[in-house]
Amino acid sequence: MKLLVLGGTEFVGRAVADDALARGWDVTVLHRGHHPPPAGVTALHGDRTAPDGLAALAGGEWDVVVDTWRSAPSAVRDSARLLAGRAGHYAYVSSRSVYAFPTPAGGAEGAALVEGSPDAGPVEYPQAKRGGELAAEAAFGGRALLVRAGLILGPGENVGRLPWWLDRIARGGRVLAPGPPGLTVQYIDARDLAAWTLDASVRGLGGAYNLVGRPGETTMGDLLETCAKVTGSGADLRWSDPRRIVDAGIEPWTDLPVWVPPGELHDTMHRGDVTKAFAAGLRIRPLAETVADTWEWLRRRRAQGLEEGGPIREDLSRCGLDPDTEARFLRGE
Repeated sequence: MKLLVLGGTEFVGRAVADDALARGWDVTVLHRGHHPPPAGVTALHGDRTAPDGLAALAGGEWDVVVDTWRSAPSAVRDSARLLAGRAGHYAYVSSRSVYAFPTPAGGAEGAALVEGSPDAGPVEYPQAKRGGELAAEAAFGGRALLVRAGLILGPGENVGRLPWWLDRIARGGRVLAPGPPGLTVQYIDARDLAAWTLDASVRGLGGAYNLVGRPGETTMGDLLETCAKVTGSGADLRWSDPRRIVDAGIEPWTDLPVWVPPGELHDTMHRGDVTKAFAAGLRIRPLAETVADTWEWLRRRRAQGLEEGGPIREDLSRCGLDPDTEARFLRGE
């Protein structure tokens, strides 16, 4: 099999390239040159925001294309149009953010969507991902696979959510743990996303699939207690009432990554229906494996003298709660 990854050097794109290489596939990546590509790939350079950014793809044919683009939908449009006659399948890694807010608990692929345009320039994330979906479908029709991922975790995470929790819990002491501990968390390991996407592409699956773990299988308690076990820090998790946290001005999702309190936002982000993807072969590895492998990745970076918390994408600010704010909250101030 011949695979083209548009990206392929960081997190999800890297996981796709690594999985394909392990299968013995012939892998090409198109990237901007900001990060080294995996060993064993054919590396092409191009900036999809530049007028000649796709020049390196003027020739060549591929069985599968995987595209992780998150910005202007017009870049997906241009790539998909260029490759439509030279690629068998186009998998676009989209997001469950394309669903109109609020999405009721149990929302499946048929839930209401945000508006989007394949011709749009830079727009907000939900509209960008929806526009990318429309661009992929316009060029590839039923050969377009729309991978609507939820929260993505795992080694190589360049957003900083699980890395922040691991670093914070590893420091030990009293840790603000946002409750309730039984609150559902839906996530997917980037490696499981990669494996399913390639399997589904080989099978010729098209259309939209919600790609995340089953609701109720993992909780905030599971996540933070696993972080404590993996790091061996002996941290004291202080579970706190959601209302008190919000009233203190501490922001869900950004100050306390992964966590959102019960309500519409939680239903939208952590209680989606994934029946279709599991029926199509989705498998989720144990939480302990995702957490342990992410911690090992972070430790390797430290041994190499690289920054704490792992690399953070240049288009995002760092997440996580300020230590002084956490200390004041735990003191009851």
